Amino acid sequence: MARGNGEGSIYPHKKGGKKVGYRAAYFVHTADGPKRRYVSGKSREDVAAKLTEALGQRASGLIFDAGTLTVGEYLERWLKDSVKGTVRHGTYEVHRHMIEPHLIPALGRLKLKDLNPVHVRGLYREKLDSGLSAATVRKIHSVLRKALKQAVMDGLIPRNVCEAVKPPKVERKEITPLDREQARILLEAAGGDRLAALFTLAVHTGMREGELLGLKWDDVDLERGVLRLSRALVREGGRVTLGDLKTAKSRRQVRLTGAAVESLQAHLGRQLEAIESMGSLHQPGGLVFATESGTLINPSNLRNRSFKPLLKKAGLPDICFHDLRHTCATLLLSQGTHPKLVQELLGHATIAMTLDTYSHFLPSMGDQTVKAMEAALA
Repeated sequence: MARGNGEGSIYPHKKGGKKVGYRAAYFVHTADGPKRRYVSGKSREDVAAKLTEALGQRASGLIFDAGTLTVGEYLERWLKDSVKGTVRHGTYEVHRHMIEPHLIPALGRLKLKDLNPVHVRGLYREKLDSGLSAATVRKIHSVLRKALKQAVMDGLIPRNVCEAVKPPKVERKEITPLDREQARILLEAAGGDRLAALFTLAVHTGMREGELLGLKWDDVDLERGVLRLSRALVREGGRVTLGDLKTAKSRRQVRLTGAAVESLQAHLGRQLEAIESMGSLHQPGGLVFATESGTLINPSNLRNRSFKPLLKKAGLPDICFHDLRHTCATLLLSQGTHPKLVQELLGHATIAMTLDTYSHFLPSMGDQTVKAMEAALA
């Protein structure tokens, strides 16, 4: 950019009619058009050096100009322009819920260019002291970090201050899977339940709750004993609907045990009879697991009206539904199934996630390594 008229001229700088040093002006291009910037110093030589550096940065594109843009204004703009429409609706809602009730009230009035690690660290401390969980504060950190990364890429700020702040550590939540005998008792108790096949699939395949409730008969091949997972029940704006699975690893094919196939066949027979008896009152949707009228099952209804009563009936501990997924994994690993195969079945992104979640839960696996080494060197 060529120098404008008078740009770069060094002149005495006065305050209150008294000389306090020297100053020089130059222009930078911003999203709002050219803007004048200044460098100041006690001597002409200081200003000349600063001006040379500033013009060099301008020529290299290293001008960071957030101007008077506040953190709140930037986050609202980022949420609208960079997040909405580029991620799943549920993910957008998580971002919005971290920004509107938490980030904007605490940091919104600060100028984006003035935001520093102390501000962010103080926010995290304040949220933890107010009773917010470490997991939620880590989500706040993740969203702010992602937003500021975009600000850096857009040339608004020189660095992402979140990189200098360590988010709180989340304590590992202890999993409570059923053991072999408890799993058998649960499935026996579910024998007469209209959702017996759902509980069988949960234990035999480790499918997530949303994957089970989003499954359609088009995805199931009972002759081959396989099913294909490509969608799940998700929550959007307070209602449940069907959406795509988040990751490529989640979109997978699952082979079914003989017991799972038999359970699904029986379930299909009962479902067809119910559809015939309801006639026009039934809403066709092709769902494997649906309400009696054929609509999506609300997850809270599944847990409170079916799963919790089933646990009580079977005399089992009051576990959460997700623990059936853990039950599947721990039963397979305890039988010597390779963790890679368990990872593929569960749809974990990496085998490290599988091992990190379950290896500490199976101390007997350490005995296997000892016996293997003894056998190898015998």
